[in-house]
Amino acid sequence: MDHVSLLLVDDEQAILHMLKTVLLKEQFHHIDTVTTGEAALEACRNKTYHCIILDIMLPGKSGLEICPFLRQVTDAPILFLTAKTTDYDKLTGFAVGGDDYVVKPFNPLEVVARIKSLLNRYLPSRTGLSQPEVSEHVKTSLSGVPKGAIYDYGRFQVHELAGELRVEGKVVTCPALVFQLLLFFCKHPNRIFTKSELYERVWGSEAISDDNTVMVHIHRIRERIEANPSHPAFLINVRGLGYKLVQPGSVSSI
Repeated sequence: MDHVSLLLVDDEQAILHMLKTVLLKEQFHHIDTVTTGEAALEACRNKTYHCIILDIMLPGKSGLEICPFLRQVTDAPILFLTAKTTDYDKLTGFAVGGDDYVVKPFNPLEVVARIKSLLNRYLPSRTGLSQPEVSEHVKTSLSGVPKGAIYDYGRFQVHELAGELRVEGKVVTCPALVFQLLLFFCKHPNRIFTKSELYERVWGSEAISDDNTVMVHIHRIRERIEANPSHPAFLINVRGLGYKLVQPGSVSSI
C-alpha cells in the first residue's frame, strides 16, 4: 500500500483517530485527515488520492453537498460514512457521485474491507501503483480477453488500458466503479447477470451486497452510453432475470 493515498473526512476526531489507527495496521501509510467538506475539496485540488472516506454529516457543506464538487477534481472512489439508513439517503449518496457507504455505528474492519474492495476496482486502471490483493473469483471474472482491449459498441467505446469511455467520439467522465461495471458487461456481452451476481463479481464481496448499489450504478452507466436512458438500447433489464449488455461490436487488442 506504499503508493496508495487516502483522505479521511469527518468532524469527529475520535472517528478519524480510530480509522487512521486501523488503516495504519493494514499497511496504509499515506493517510490525510480533514474535518470539513471545504477542506476536503481543497486537499483534492492539491493532491491525488486513491480513495476518499467522506462523512455525510459535516459542519458547513455536508458530504452530500460537497461530493459533486469533489467529482469535478477527482475520480477516486468515495465511501460515505452515514448515520442515515433509509434507501432515499443511500440513493442520494450514489446520485451525487458516491461509490459505496457504511452506516454508523460501524465496525472499522468493515470500512477497511470496503476500501480495499473499492481500490481493487480503481487501481488496475492506474499504472505504477501497488494494488491490494484481488480475490481469485474476481480475477477469474475479469479474465478471458487480452489486456488493453477496446470494446466497440458503435455509439460508445470502452478503452480498458486507458480507463476511458468514449461516447460519440468524446471522452466521458466515468467514476471508477461505474467504469468497472461497464467493463465487466463489455467482457460478457449478451449474458444476463442478477444484481447479486454483479455485486459479487464487480465489487468483490457477496456478504455486503446491496441491490440499490447495483441499480444506481447501472443508471449511471445508462446516463452515459444511452441516447435515451429511460429506454435503453444497450444495457437492458430482462424482467425477472437481471441485466445484460447487448448489440456488441468488435473487440480488438491495443
